Amino acid sequence: MSLIQHLKNLRVRHKLLYSYSAAFIAVLGLSSMVLYGVMRQTLQVNIESELTNSTAALLNMVRTAVSVSIKNYLRAAAEKNLEMVQYFYHRYQRGEMTEAEAKRMAEAVLLGQKIGTTGYIACVNSAGTMAIHPQRFWVGRDIADHAFVQEMVRRKVGYIEYEWKNPGEDHYKPKALYCTYFAPWDWIIAVSSYRREFSQLVNVNDFRDGVLAMHFARSGYSFILDSDGRAIVHPSLEGVDLLAPGGVQEQPVRTMLAQKQGKLVYDWRNPGEPAARTKLVIFTDLPEFGWVLASSIYLDEMHTPMDDISRVIIITAMACLVILLPVTSWIGGSITQPLKALIDRMDLAARGDLSGRLRIESTDEVGRLASYFNNFMDRLQTYSCSLENEIAERKEAEAALRLSEEKHRSVMEAIPDPIIVYDTEGRVAYLNPAFTRVYGWTPDECLGRRMDHFVPAETHEQTRQNLDRLASGLPLTSMETRRFTKRGNLIEVSISSAVYRDREGRLLGSVTIHRDISELRRLEKQVMDIGDRERQNIGQDLHDDLGPHLIGIEGLCTVLQKKVAQHSPDAPVLSAQITGLIKEAIGKTRRLARGLCPVYLVDHGLEYSLRELAASTSAVFGIDCRFDCLAEVPIRDNVMATHVFRIVQEAVQNAVRHGKATRVTISLCRDEGLVRLVVLDNGIGMKEARSSEGMGLRIMGFRAKIIRAALDFGQVEGGGCRVTLTLPQEMAVAA
Repeated sequence: MSLIQHLKNLRVRHKLLYSYSAAFIAVLGLSSMVLYGVMRQTLQVNIESELTNSTAALLNMVRTAVSVSIKNYLRAAAEKNLEMVQYFYHRYQRGEMTEAEAKRMAEAVLLGQKIGTTGYIACVNSAGTMAIHPQRFWVGRDIADHAFVQEMVRRKVGYIEYEWKNPGEDHYKPKALYCTYFAPWDWIIAVSSYRREFSQLVNVNDFRDGVLAMHFARSGYSFILDSDGRAIVHPSLEGVDLLAPGGVQEQPVRTMLAQKQGKLVYDWRNPGEPAARTKLVIFTDLPEFGWVLASSIYLDEMHTPMDDISRVIIITAMACLVILLPVTSWIGGSITQPLKALIDRMDLAARGDLSGRLRIESTDEVGRLASYFNNFMDRLQTYSCSLENEIAERKEAEAALRLSEEKHRSVMEAIPDPIIVYDTEGRVAYLNPAFTRVYGWTPDECLGRRMDHFVPAETHEQTRQNLDRLASGLPLTSMETRRFTKRGNLIEVSISSAVYRDREGRLLGSVTIHRDISELRRLEKQVMDIGDRERQNIGQDLHDDLGPHLIGIEGLCTVLQKKVAQHSPDAPVLSAQITGLIKEAIGKTRRLARGLCPVYLVDHGLEYSLRELAASTSAVFGIDCRFDCLAEVPIRDNVMATHVFRIVQEAVQNAVRHGKATRVTISLCRDEGLVRLVVLDNGIGMKEARSSEGMGLRIMGFRAKIIRAALDFGQVEGGGCRVTLTLPQEMAVAA
């Protein structure tokens, strides 16, 4: 038996004891580890922060002390040289030498001194001209354009830091000077030195005590190294070359000198210590001197508080565990004994004895459990009596439901039109056999999927609007559209849809019925084409037969008029009336022929016919009707041109007769690969004009479907109606 199975088979009291103990130990151990880690990390961060701050303070202290030391050094040198110049000037005043000799001797004294390695003493007058300089090249030159010279001239006395580049050098170097002023000779005496040589001028005693006074933990300290690895300030190694062979550990020193700034952990043994200890150091550099300033602490001293915390945690855990064991055992017994009694009563109930009850001895959870058990057994006895009756009734209801479902399914499968049942997500839940027969897809190919693939792209927006309508709970009745079959054929269908809900009124899905009207539309198109052909034949006969016949009669009447004019004075009048009536008959015949065949009979095609339609409308109805051809569109298919003309003709007649328009505009244009015909009027508008769906509007829509064009009706702001017929340009100009 595995350990897990053995633990599962333990008594509840033992499970509680072991689980509580294990959980307590785990939680305490984990929390102790987390607490120890957090405190250790916090302690380390705080100590590192303290070392960083101390190193920054050390840097500021040393920099300040060095600056003061350098400033004092340069000031002392400047003031001492001022005293020397005054000495020679006083000798000149006493007559011991000429003024030129006094200046020459003073200049010799000034130029004979070195400040550090390359520092020197120079003099500038109040005009910014170099009076004395170790290099004769500069003597007499005007250097007033330099900012530090301007500052010297302005202040005469004081400390100045600046950047200087000697001739032939590539870049500027930091430099500092202290100047004093000797007024009798107008000399500004400047004692200067490059900052990189300040280390030679600094007195370490000015800041040694401050550095050595900084301590961390028991034996941590601060120290300063120069660029050669020599300890400038150190508690025990001051003046020692730490990079000398055979000396103390040199690798940490090399790392600090190379990195200049950062943090380093290494092993270090101070003189007098038996072994090396791990050490943490935070260091930074003083770049103008090449010094490295550092603050350090030993890690064993840093972690000493954590050892005390560890001991406290261990002692606390052991004390809690000693208290936990008996308490857990008592709690387990108070739970397991009532559970055992409950198990015994339930075992009796499982064998059919529902009379067993528990004794309630307390009002805690165990007592409430006993009370709930007794109530449950009371209800169970009541339910047991009626359960068999309910089961029998449910079986009868299920049988009736199955019978009803079979009837409905039989009806749906017997309907010859395709039926699709969708769920609320638009996925197919049911297809009847007629769907497979019409479209070709089987239920296995469609169930649980969307049917987006059989919706043409041009009807996507229409389909989306219909889905929104169904989602709002509204039905969809007899909408004509097109759908793809599995073979890729496009068929005309009429769609009707309705939603279905559950007993609470929640929407469960929709039922859609498709009716294939392709054959009906084909027959209607044939009937329409037959009518158009008959009208064309009649118009052709009127134009080719009756028209010439009437023209011949007109000619004979004209001849007759000339002959009878000689015999009777009234005959010419009657002949002229007969000739006028015949001419009127000829005009009516031509208009009738063009009305029956408006495009085919005119050489100029659709454009000319639309112009004549506008002209005849203006003449007959007395309104302003014009045709604007914005782009020439040759429609070579006479059938398509006839349908387009009939649609425009019907739109114009509706605007005049129903819309009461006084101005009608017919526009023909091209736009992004489309041909558009727009009939715009200023009548009463579409709402009033379409108060009832007449035959004319339905015929217009049917003609548009035949030529695969889009027909749109819209209101015009301010009153009026706009009828737009749109068809692809390639269809319009197809041969």
